Amino acid sequence: MTVPTTTLTSASLDDAADLAARMLAALGVDLSDPELEATPGRMVRALKEMTTPPGFTATDFEATAEPGQLVLVRDIRFVSVCEHHVLPFTGVAHIGYVPRKRILGLSKVARVVHHCARRLQVQERLTGQIADWLVDYLDPAGAGVLLSAEHTCMTLRGVGATGSRTTTSALRGVLLDDAAARAEFVSLAVSAS
Repeated sequence: MTVPTTTLTSASLDDAADLAARMLAALGVDLSDPELEATPGRMVRALKEMTTPPGFTATDFEATAEPGQLVLVRDIRFVSVCEHHVLPFTGVAHIGYVPRKRILGLSKVARVVHHCARRLQVQERLTGQIADWLVDYLDPAGAGVLLSAEHTCMTLRGVGATGSRTTTSALRGVLLDDAAARAEFVSLAVSAS
């Protein structure tokens, strides 16, 4: 399965840079300063990079694990952008699933996280999207996602709650319905944090 990425033309990037320059000027930024004249273009390229999901090809293999065995990939670092303030939030993802017939290539687990994170997003939705992708693609007996992130919209502005983190989880199948399986996933994921 290939998951595509989106593309923008250089004309649309130029239009966005013009709009960014107007916004910065309206905020009182002096773009005639030689150090700042290229800032609108850099700003647009940075936002494009942070909000464009990278494409990838998911590779999977026949499951050789025992039935009921948990596969857990921990500490996947991610960056996303808060859809409310257009400021980044960064964190780690712990992803687990109980295979039925197929397992996902380990590097693809991180690619799924990055694909879902690279857009205007909220952490709650991101958590569920990753879990749903695993369920839709692999049809595992269960899937679990635990995200812990620092939101700069909360730490760098507003209340200024420096060092605070938000944790979200999404559980599907046996990891939701079976208390022992759920406890194993949560215990292993939390011990990683």
